Amino acid sequence: MSSARIPPQDFPPRRDIPHQAGPFPGALDLGREASLARLETLAHLMDSAFVIPGINRRVGFDALIGLVPLVGDVAGMVISSFIVYGARRLGAPRWLIGRMALNVAFDGVVGAVPLAGDIFDAAFKANRRNVRLLRRWMERHGGVRPNEIEGTATRLSG
Repeated sequence: MSSARIPPQDFPPRRDIPHQAGPFPGALDLGREASLARLETLAHLMDSAFVIPGINRRVGFDALIGLVPLVGDVAGMVISSFIVYGARRLGAPRWLIGRMALNVAFDGVVGAVPLAGDIFDAAFKANRRNVRLLRRWMERHGGVRPNEIEGTATRLSG
């Protein structure tokens, strides 16, 4: 049996799959809310994925990889920078990107201090702060639906 190669054919692009222009040609455009949800999931994993038994304090992978001297802190900053990059792709203004970058830098610099930095890293939660800032900005500027209903609940007695 011979192994003949089938020549490639030029198919027209599928119109039922939305495509996005950008650094990844052919990537699906999942929408602003889906992108924000993905960033929120990453922030949850990095900052509050696990509960420490006994003290009921939530920590994430950022605090765990931060225990490795220097390399862990750099890796945590790189992963945290992905949230800042995601905010940039979602169209966040420069002042918000700058504030988010300062949160990541502050978390990385203070987290590099042995022991005290690791405790700070578990408490500061820069990723959760950054996603909260991004969500608040997107809600105010019509990018996504509000996550919570604002207002005060009152009891109606009948």
